[in-house]
Amino acid sequence: MPPCEPNDYAQAEKAALRLIARAEQTVSGLSRKLEKKGCDAACVHAVVAKLCESGLLDDRRYARLWLESRISRQASTPLRLLASLRTRNINRQDADCVLKETLDDEAELPLLQRFVQKLERNRARKGAGDDNDYIQPLKYLLRSEGFSSHIIQRYFDD
Repeated sequence: MPPCEPNDYAQAEKAALRLIARAEQTVSGLSRKLEKKGCDAACVHAVVAKLCESGLLDDRRYARLWLESRISRQASTPLRLLASLRTRNINRQDADCVLKETLDDEAELPLLQRFVQKLERNRARKGAGDDNDYIQPLKYLLRSEGFSSHIIQRYFDD
């Protein structure tokens, strides 16, 4: 990679800082945005490396903030949240780690409750009765969607 000219570096850094000031960014997302703005690839690489070193750019922090936002307001599942992080180019190890840190019992139970409520609304819309025949398949579905066994059990015990 050829060296980055000081003026080009300064322009790339200025653009990067503006983007970071507006919203948390991922390494790949910021790199893509800077390249789209016409910044030289060598400058983008250098700026991103410096921002990561200084702590201004952190994929794990982005993942944690993104997860906290989604967990608090959506009827999703751990598996779908993990997949969404991966589509944002958060590496698998970081995504798994941050999901485990963020999705503790206090956050997982309400997430499971919202997801089940969404499923029940869909069942009601389709005219399915309120019977117990779907409880066991529901438990399997919840487990396959990444909910922990003890939270599933806690939900059905309540």
